[in-house]
Amino acid sequence: MVLMGVMPFRLTRNADIEHDEEDAEDLLELVEEELRQRRFARAVRLEHGPEPHPWILDFLMGQLQLSKHDVYEMPQLLDYTDLSAIADLNLPELKFKPWAPGPSLALGDEDGDVFSAIRRGDILVHHPYESFTSTVERFVLAAADDPKVLAIKMTVYRTGDNSPFIHALIRAAQNGKQVVCLVELKARFDEERNIYWAHQLEKAGVHVVYGMVGLKTHNKTALVIRQEADGLRLYAHLGTGNYNSSTARLYTDLGLFTCNREIAEDLVEVFHFLTGRSLKREYRKLLVAPVTMKERFLEMIRREIDHKLAGRPAAIVAKMNQLEDIPIMDALYEASREGVPIELIVRGFCCIRPGVPGMSENIKVSSVIGRFLEHSRIFHFRNGAEDPSTASSTPAPPTGCTAISTPASK
Repeated sequence: MVLMGVMPFRLTRNADIEHDEEDAEDLLELVEEELRQRRFARAVRLEHGPEPHPWILDFLMGQLQLSKHDVYEMPQLLDYTDLSAIADLNLPELKFKPWAPGPSLALGDEDGDVFSAIRRGDILVHHPYESFTSTVERFVLAAADDPKVLAIKMTVYRTGDNSPFIHALIRAAQNGKQVVCLVELKARFDEERNIYWAHQLEKAGVHVVYGMVGLKTHNKTALVIRQEADGLRLYAHLGTGNYNSSTARLYTDLGLFTCNREIAEDLVEVFHFLTGRSLKREYRKLLVAPVTMKERFLEMIRREIDHKLAGRPAAIVAKMNQLEDIPIMDALYEASREGVPIELIVRGFCCIRPGVPGMSENIKVSSVIGRFLEHSRIFHFRNGAEDPSTASSTPAPPTGCTAISTPASK
C-alpha cells in the first residue's frame, strides 16, 4: 500500500443515549446497556486541524452522516489533555506552591469526638481551605466505627477510584449497622465507576438504591443515627461538593454539619423519598428539588421586588455553576427592571444577558477563574435588612433557609 495522506481528527459522540426510564424494569441494566451503546452513539461533531485532507474529510462525513455544520476546523491542538505530560513535569518554579488545607477549628483536634463538636452548634466548613480529610472523611469514618451509631444513610454522586467513604460504609455494614447508600448511576462519565462501587456495597450487605426513575439525584448528604444517653440523635452533613477526596483538594465547596432536629428530620424524609418510602412534598427547613426549591426561589426573588417597591433595602447575590432556567431568568429580569441590584457569579455557561437597557441594567455577571474550581452554590437575598455599618440600629436578621438539590430534575 502507498500512504496517500494523513489527517488527524477528533470525533465527539452523543453521551446521552435516548431511553425511556418509565418503561425500564431495571435501572441498573438500562445504564449498563447505555454504556455498551455509547461507543456506537450518534456522532455530533468532527474536529480537524488546518488544511484537512479533502478525501479523508469527505469519507468521514459520509460514513458518520455529518453535514458541514457538524465539522469544525481547529487552529491549535485537537485534544489539550495531551499537554498533561508537560504539566506533570517536576518544575516547581512554574507551578503553584503546594496547598495544605488547614484544620477546622470548630471541629477541634482530629482525635477528638466529632459528634460532641457538632452538638455544640452547627459547623460550616469551606474546602479546600479547610481540610476535607479531617472534616467530612472524619465524620463518616467515625460513624462507621462508633458502636453507638445505629445507622448511616448517604448519597453518592461522584466518588474516587479508591474511595474511603465506600470502604467506611462497607465496614459499617460489617459492624452490624444499618447502611443505606443511594448510588446515582446517571452521573455522567462516572457511570461505570458507580456501578462497580454499587456492586461492592451490595456484596457487603448495604441497602443500595440505584437512583430514581426520571430524576437525577444530585445532592450530597449523609445522615447518622446515634444512640445517646438522652435517646436517639440525628447528625447530618449537607454539602455542595461530592464525596470525593481527590476533587476536594481542587474544588471550592461548602459543607454544613448539624444536629438541628428540624433539618435532620427533613433529611430523614428526603431519604425516605429517595428509597421509595415517602411521597412527602413539604419540608420545614430544606428546599428540595424538584418539589419546592424552584418555587421558593421565585418567591424570594418576588419578595426582593416588593421590598424595593416599598423603599426597603433589596439585593440578590447568587453563586452557581450555571444559569439556564427561563422562569428564573425572567424573574431576575423583572427584578432588575424594578431596580433590584443583582450580582451573579456563574462558573459555567450563563444564558442571562446583563446590562441590556430597559431590561437588565441592574444585573452584573462575573465568573471566578483561579487556582481552584469554583463549585459552591450560595444564594443571598437581602430581605429588607439594613446594612449594619450604616444603620443606626441593627434589625433582627431575616429568616433564612438552607437549600439543597435532591433529587434534581433532568
